[in-house]
Amino acid sequence: MKRFVFILTVFWVLGRPMTGANGSDADHFWHQWRGPLATGVAPCADPPVEWSEGKNIRWKIELPGGGHSSPIVWGDKVFVTAAAPYGEALQPKYSDAPGAHDNLPVTHRYKYLVIAVNRRDGTILWERTVRQGLPHEMGHFTASLASNSPVTDGERVYAFFGSRGLYCFDVNGVPQWEKDLGEMQTKHGHGEGSSPALYGETLVVNWDHEGQSFVAAYDKSSGKQRWSSARDEVTSWATPIVVEHAGKPQVIISGTHRVRGYDVATGAVIWECGGLSANIVASPVAADGMVYAGSSYDKRVLLAIRLDGAKGDITETDRVLWRRKRGTPYVPSPLLYGNSLYFLRHYQGILSRVDTTTGEDQGGPFRLGGLRDIYASPVAAADRIYITDRVGTTLVISHDDTPSVLAQNRLDDSFSASAALDGGDIFLRGEKYLYCIAEE
Repeated sequence: MKRFVFILTVFWVLGRPMTGANGSDADHFWHQWRGPLATGVAPCADPPVEWSEGKNIRWKIELPGGGHSSPIVWGDKVFVTAAAPYGEALQPKYSDAPGAHDNLPVTHRYKYLVIAVNRRDGTILWERTVRQGLPHEMGHFTASLASNSPVTDGERVYAFFGSRGLYCFDVNGVPQWEKDLGEMQTKHGHGEGSSPALYGETLVVNWDHEGQSFVAAYDKSSGKQRWSSARDEVTSWATPIVVEHAGKPQVIISGTHRVRGYDVATGAVIWECGGLSANIVASPVAADGMVYAGSSYDKRVLLAIRLDGAKGDITETDRVLWRRKRGTPYVPSPLLYGNSLYFLRHYQGILSRVDTTTGEDQGGPFRLGGLRDIYASPVAAADRIYITDRVGTTLVISHDDTPSVLAQNRLDDSFSASAALDGGDIFLRGEKYLYCIAEE
């Protein structure tokens, strides 16, 4: 295996997902999970390469609660969700779900929070408690009760807490509407994590669990349900993406049984493709009429799906351009950067880079020296890739035929949330702090 030496060239992604608000502003702000293109790339950003606790930290604040949801950014505001314990500790209640031996016991009641932060100085502009009470399940010991990232169109902020509800605020914190979707029963009681997707006037939520799963669309202004489609799926944690292809938007969702494309207007299934593993965590990515979906639990699979002509069951057809059965993604979602697809091997500090048209390795795989236990998804901007692990280290590498390490940065926190890159800033949400990293 090659030692990791690595440099990136930026490609502007022409046929890209349209998961954000309409208009050019959505291309400039990290307004949703996985950024403006839903690929992990910030095409207009140029963030710092080096930082530490004593260098290039514009501000660092302690949030009033914890969570693994990623921050999002619009203009001068940063939005994040959190869950904060309150009241006296309770007698620990352990889950009796099969496979729940890795779960945390329920020991507290929690407040579920939506928070707006001033981008310039880290001041908390507003904080709203949307729900409070005893959680019906705590989740895996590495999970959180606020793992679903919010999304914004610059006018409203949409925060999804799964079993604790779906909420809409204007950007000044005024409540607009809310929805109670019921109680999710996750596999092994391991917790929840899928984030909402926003396209035009439609907000999409996926609800894959051990009961009747579904995907639903809501009017973003009123919260009125537009449609709901039942899904033959078990628990997953992947976030939907919305891709505009041949002038028609479709919601694409990875699942244990099938990857499916749904009509945004009606919820009807356009196409479906089998072949992924169980325990779907990584979100798909898409560009140039192609969708890339992978998983890595009981088997290793990565699929490249051509959207042209994709109708009905395409599992054994030539709409699947290529398949890969080694080194595939599990928890972190893939990064799609130009004609390169990057993904991290299941629970290992090993990065693969493949050609999007062939699935063949573009050098590598590369061992990421100094990184351990990576849950955050890789992100990219300005010819650079940023990979953050759970012990506080971010490796910055470049994107080229001969990659190289540009910097290895360390902070005094633990990180499971993915970074947000916006303008000249990096926003990193840790277990204790929210950081704004910028050139001093």
